Amino acid sequence: MSKKRGIITLIATVVLLAACVYVCVFGLDSGKTGSAANIKQGLDLAGGVSITYEVVGEEAPDAADMADTIFKLQQRVEGYSTEAQVYQEGSDRINIEIPGVSDANAILEELGKPGSLVFYDKDGEEVVTGTDVADAQAGYQTNSMGNQEPVVSLTFTADGTKKFAEATKAAYPNHDIIYIVYDGAIVSYPAVQAEITDGHAVINGMSSFEEAQQLASTIRIGGLKLELEELRSNVVGAQLGSAAIETSLIAGAIGLVVVIIFMIAVYWIPGVASALALGLYTALMVLLLNGFDLTLTLPGIAGIILSIGMAVDANVIIFARIREEIATGKTVRSSINIGFKKALSAIIDGNVTTLIAAAVLGIMGTGTIKGFAQTLALGIVLSMFTALVVTKQILNAFYAIGFQKEKFYGRTSVKKPIDFLGKKTVFFVISGVMIIAGFVFMGINSANTGNTLNYSLEFLGGTSTNVTFPQDMSIEELDAQVVPVIEEISGDPNVQTQKVQGTQEVIFKTKSLTVAQRDELNTALAEQFGVDEETITAETISSTISSEMRSGAILAVLVAVICMLAYVWFRFKDVRFGASSVLALVHDVLVVLAFYAIVKVSVGNTFIACMLTIVGYSINATIVIFDRVRENMSLEGSKADLKELVNRSISQTLTRSIFTSLTTFIMVAVLYVLGVSSIKEFALPLMAGIACGAYSSVCLAGAMWYLMKTKIVKKETADGKAKAAKK
Repeated sequence: MSKKRGIITLIATVVLLAACVYVCVFGLDSGKTGSAANIKQGLDLAGGVSITYEVVGEEAPDAADMADTIFKLQQRVEGYSTEAQVYQEGSDRINIEIPGVSDANAILEELGKPGSLVFYDKDGEEVVTGTDVADAQAGYQTNSMGNQEPVVSLTFTADGTKKFAEATKAAYPNHDIIYIVYDGAIVSYPAVQAEITDGHAVINGMSSFEEAQQLASTIRIGGLKLELEELRSNVVGAQLGSAAIETSLIAGAIGLVVVIIFMIAVYWIPGVASALALGLYTALMVLLLNGFDLTLTLPGIAGIILSIGMAVDANVIIFARIREEIATGKTVRSSINIGFKKALSAIIDGNVTTLIAAAVLGIMGTGTIKGFAQTLALGIVLSMFTALVVTKQILNAFYAIGFQKEKFYGRTSVKKPIDFLGKKTVFFVISGVMIIAGFVFMGINSANTGNTLNYSLEFLGGTSTNVTFPQDMSIEELDAQVVPVIEEISGDPNVQTQKVQGTQEVIFKTKSLTVAQRDELNTALAEQFGVDEETITAETISSTISSEMRSGAILAVLVAVICMLAYVWFRFKDVRFGASSVLALVHDVLVVLAFYAIVKVSVGNTFIACMLTIVGYSINATIVIFDRVRENMSLEGSKADLKELVNRSISQTLTRSIFTSLTTFIMVAVLYVLGVSSIKEFALPLMAGIACGAYSSVCLAGAMWYLMKTKIVKKETADGKAKAAKK
């Protein structure tokens, strides 16, 4: 790169960064399109619409039917937001909360009224019901004229497939009509064009795609086991309040500035390059969150923090490589080029492994998990781009304009490798003690409270108390004055607060309250805040994380782990690398679980995001070390002392392990120091997970691989000798 081109590159980078920051702050127009303020936010950050449905009928609904209806509604409303929540209230009501929406009537119109759906033949006989329909989606297909026409694709259940096959067999000879009736009204009457036996049907004849969407929506909502009617709908405010959001943003900005200062102090000119790249990364992340219309919540912030950590990690790997090449006597120019090339495999493998996990979680996950995966995947792709493209261009530009001396980049000093494998027994014992302590405390917790962990109402359900205050109070005032009273009476340190827009009504969600606690709370609210006790209502609510969502999350994580194992096996040509990575990952999950049990940190929505963040962080850190082991093995061949090679590989990447963990830890620590209680309970276990991830990567992963490698080799050798002796 010429000096002139270097100057142009730096000017262009600064101008682009300034333009992106301007858009992030002020937006592109009066509506602040593209700005941080325009990012769609979840219920915890921005509030949304709350709709309550009641089961039609005098008899109490069956628990299984309620659970099935809630699960299907959850799938339905995720079309509006992955962070939408559906849960049971009382014995016959279902609440739906959709973030980022302010028009309840529009949602009600689009969602449709959940009611009875029946398919009838021409004689008025029932063919199938809504519960026989597994899914209905709007789409396009090519008609006989070669044009694309809007259609509705139906998928039937196993029972529905049999029923529909019989009906279409009878109707096909005369192309009879099948009537689709919703709440007593005919919504569609397609003619049967073929005998349908595979459980998949298509309805055509729609005038527009919007009409197809409306019909598909009606069929889906009519596929519920229970008939529902709207009881009430409200627009509710953010659960955290503006002050909490502002402190989180300030904490994030402070953390990023501290990381940038750290990078410049340690790496000098490369640090300046990474500072510009990280600044551009952050600005682009805000723009892309807008562009992809993703919903940002606390778990989403976890995904961003992890991706920022991985962006820093990529830069640290590159800069460490450059210093290593300078230490061998190469020129700065040559060291920059070689450093990027040698760092490429570690960066790609680490990021792709985490990206695989994000993709699986995004496809198979629901709710919070899907939102976390989307944000993480976006961050990973963007971090790879800024590290491998932006940082490289900026660094080459600095070199071109005159920063060519070694002193601007530094060199790695040759140090004696640390004997990590020699201390493996100590490390294994420490890890074993931590994990066993976790199970012990889970047992103690179970004996004392009935639960192994301190589950929040998202997992256990609880009590929703509606209170109308004589005066309007802000979320901040409620948190400071009212919430402490509720916490003392309920014994729940994680009270959720929502204001109903346009009224003085406030919804407080806590763990389940006894009758005595409800009476005590009503009295306290009346005496201390002048609330009319007659207006206070309390209902039992179910968990927002259903059993189906939990099992789906576990299955998604297991599939993600298997896919990561397969990728590492493919890339490293040795399944022991993958197995060791997964074992280190499982270790981190168990240790953080122990942390939750011992410290009694609340286990809620952010728990899932926290554990997934640790999984991504752990696998990435381990891959970097294994990449160096693989490289050293290819250079030294089979004659190398395996134990010495592993120790040297860990020691060579130790600076990277420490610096990456430290920078990510700083980001989360600032969030913990400045954040409100709910943010603190999110940041605290995340800090424990970051520390644990660094420990397992450095102290355990290499040792586990070494044991697998030497034990299997010895077994193979012994088997070979035995066969030779036989001959």
